[in-house]
Amino acid sequence: MWLDRPRRALARWERRNGATPDVRADRVHGPRQLDAATVHLVLDLALRVGEVQLASGAGAADVTATIVAVTSSYGLPHTEADVTYTSITATCHRGTELAPVTSLRVVRSRSLDFTRLSDVEKLIRRVTAGAVTSQEAYAELDRITTAPHPYPRWVATLAWAGMAAAVAFLVGGGPLLALTAAGITAVIDRVGRVLNRRALPFFFQQIAGGALATGAALVLYATDLLPSVRPSLVVAAGIVVLLSGLSLVSTVQDAITGYNVTAAGRTVEIVLLTAGLIAGVALALRTGVRFGVVTSIAEPLPPLISGLPKQFAAGAATSAFFALASYAKPRALIVAAGAGAIGTTTYGVLTLTGVDAITASALAATLVGFGGAVTSRRLRIPTLVVGVSGLTPLLPGWTTYRGLYQLTAEGDTAGLSTLVLAGGIALALAGGVVLGEHFARPVRTGLNRLERRLTATRGPGRAGTGSGGRDQRL
Repeated sequence: MWLDRPRRALARWERRNGATPDVRADRVHGPRQLDAATVHLVLDLALRVGEVQLASGAGAADVTATIVAVTSSYGLPHTEADVTYTSITATCHRGTELAPVTSLRVVRSRSLDFTRLSDVEKLIRRVTAGAVTSQEAYAELDRITTAPHPYPRWVATLAWAGMAAAVAFLVGGGPLLALTAAGITAVIDRVGRVLNRRALPFFFQQIAGGALATGAALVLYATDLLPSVRPSLVVAAGIVVLLSGLSLVSTVQDAITGYNVTAAGRTVEIVLLTAGLIAGVALALRTGVRFGVVTSIAEPLPPLISGLPKQFAAGAATSAFFALASYAKPRALIVAAGAGAIGTTTYGVLTLTGVDAITASALAATLVGFGGAVTSRRLRIPTLVVGVSGLTPLLPGWTTYRGLYQLTAEGDTAGLSTLVLAGGIALALAGGVVLGEHFARPVRTGLNRLERRLTATRGPGRAGTGSGGRDQRL
């Protein structure tokens, strides 16, 4: 059973990407005649590709399938890949006469750069199509990983601020609330940038972000500078921004696909960073109570916060700004905006019909995951970009703040159940995206078969078509 795992992983990669490995580039003399230097080069190439994917939030199953696809494309014999949260190990078994070759790569840093992830997936498609040699692929990967971000850092700051403003509209606020949330979020991002340069652990950065968002809202409330702005909504917008970078989808995907060690590592990180955020918010609230600054907790938000057109636009803007802050390309921004609009509108329609928040979140996320998986290959956009961006507007920022306020300011133990509800919504969102991608696999397989049939039936005079219907333009 376990010996068949790499072959199953390779088959999954082919179904998702619609590519069949073609080893014309390096596989000339057969796998057994590959010299040790070539084996080491291909293994290092595969591990570096997997590192980029894992650092960007891809699931362990996808990373394993990619490593097997790359090594198989360059003629390496049976390869095993072991992916954990912090390291990737690949072993090439060269039969009974030669010793196996094992390589290890440690994933030390993680960052959201959707452009880098997209470029790496394009390189993978070229590798599996046999359009690039291993040396050329290695050089191209080095160029991708060392290239600067496509946008300046201040653009990312403005994108996070724009995301907070869009969330403010999403939770029923007006222009003044949106500007306030945007300004506070921009300050939080710049402070986080400074702390990151000082190599401060992300746990403490989350504490600082939560304390800044809540403290700024309490100062506005205490000084009565903006009497029409509800401080609770300002904090809720900040919480959504701080929660958006967590790898919820990948964690659930790893747990479902059997990569329990990786899922456990991601879970610990999510719990720790969320705990830091909660600690920062709770610290600011307790400080406010000590100084006599006690805001009044608002009633739960209505199921449909505003009219559907406004919700549609706010959801689209939230996802698009998140993708921009993660350095996505213009085409990916448009797709992310569509995913966010569809997800928030679906959620609003379901809640109007009386569906509870957890079920509505799960169904909306399933639709986002299904649509993203179906359209991602055609548009050459990673599925992860669409799924993560699409669920961002639905993150339970308001519910999390309400639970913390009940526990901290009011001393009400009902806040525990509210926090459990927030956790249930988050799990429903992540699980829904993974389920939607699963439902999309048969559809993508059928579309791939139809595309190959249409390509095979083209006349010989069509440009780019050779024998057997394979596109030779690569």
